[in-house]
Amino acid sequence: MSEDQAAQEDELLALASIYDEEEFHRAESAQGGEIQLCLELPPNFKLIVKGDKQTEYDVSFLPPLVLNFELPADYPSCSSPVYTLSSKWLSRDKMTSLCKRLDELWGENQGCVVLYKWIQFLKEEAFVFLDVKSPLEVVTAGKAPVDTKRSEAGVKRTGSIIGEEGKLEPLLELDPRAVLVVDPRIDILPQLLDFDEAHRQKVFDGKAFCCSICFMEKLGSSCLCFKECQHVYCKACMTEYFEIQIRDGNVQCLNCPEPKCTSLATPSQVKLLVGEELFTRYDRLLLQSSLDLMADVVYCPRQSCCQAVMVEQDTTMGICPACQYAFCTLCKCGYHGLSHCKVSADELRGLRDEYTSASAEGKKFMEQRFGKRVIQRAVEESFSSDWLYENCKGCPRCGTNIQKVDGCNKMTCTSCKQYFCWLCLGQLTHVNPYSHFNNPSSPCFNQ
Repeated sequence: MSEDQAAQEDELLALASIYDEEEFHRAESAQGGEIQLCLELPPNFKLIVKGDKQTEYDVSFLPPLVLNFELPADYPSCSSPVYTLSSKWLSRDKMTSLCKRLDELWGENQGCVVLYKWIQFLKEEAFVFLDVKSPLEVVTAGKAPVDTKRSEAGVKRTGSIIGEEGKLEPLLELDPRAVLVVDPRIDILPQLLDFDEAHRQKVFDGKAFCCSICFMEKLGSSCLCFKECQHVYCKACMTEYFEIQIRDGNVQCLNCPEPKCTSLATPSQVKLLVGEELFTRYDRLLLQSSLDLMADVVYCPRQSCCQAVMVEQDTTMGICPACQYAFCTLCKCGYHGLSHCKVSADELRGLRDEYTSASAEGKKFMEQRFGKRVIQRAVEESFSSDWLYENCKGCPRCGTNIQKVDGCNKMTCTSCKQYFCWLCLGQLTHVNPYSHFNNPSSPCFNQ
């Protein structure tokens, strides 16, 4: 074995021992391989998508640079490694700059193995070398600007382009070893965010956390992290907590157990922890509670149906799309047109109390839900009912409300002319109505 072959074998064995299989893969048929390099991002690094509204995304990881290489027979004594550098998110201009720097590093270390130096440079110094700063602009599919000067220059490989500040800059010749592995028709942003999420989860799974409920230390792979507040609890404790809440119907209360914390678990987190049957119940109750908060949604009053029904504004008629039942959205009886709902005094009083104690926003919501005229009628009629209850009594014969202003307790109904006692509501004879008050055995004697 020659010195070059021995040096190559030692270098490849060293790389295999330093990096895991996901980072370094040695070729089987030749002296070469592939190295995937996740660059070290600075803290609080952001991606930005420009458009009608600029949107920023916090990321901690970006897809790796991929260095494919093959070692010539006379490496490292004479020739450098043959390589390509590819990326999903770096432009070919910037990768060309990296290729140029890798060539310079080989020139500085010619005669020595250089792959490890290349890897360290790409992982630790590439961001500073390229002067990549946060926020990094991401051009989404179909919105990439067309630079005619660059297009023409790409054929001739000469000329200049307009820089960011409007100055002429020399055009960097694109290196054929710099490969952009992305389809311009596909939006790259979801791929970047998905990779960041997956890599964050991988790092989280490998860390140890102390559950604040059972106080046991467990790996992140056995824990759940609430996305908004970043509080961490073990899956065993959260599974029991979620199952109890779902069985009790409290699907809006799957929040972080930390006192005063309002962060909620996502549906995907709930699905991960509870069984299929409980998740189906959770999903159904969550949808129902969301519909209940919508002012233009009611439910079909038929017990065998209960379908959600969209209601037009300023109307009290709902038509079920499933069973075609037309009903009043206020009293839930069959639709009765302009006729008043058959609502009991207690129901009207409850509607009135809810309306009078509500905020301005709450009153507006109730007016949209029941109709302003219905609300006004409920308020007026309930107040009238209260006044009649306190100041009037019903005729024992026809039920007409009669008010006593002054005088004796012998009353005459204004509707049916029946005499009756104000105290006991007993009907009195027309021949001698006062005998009721003169009879010593009467409970109303001398009153």
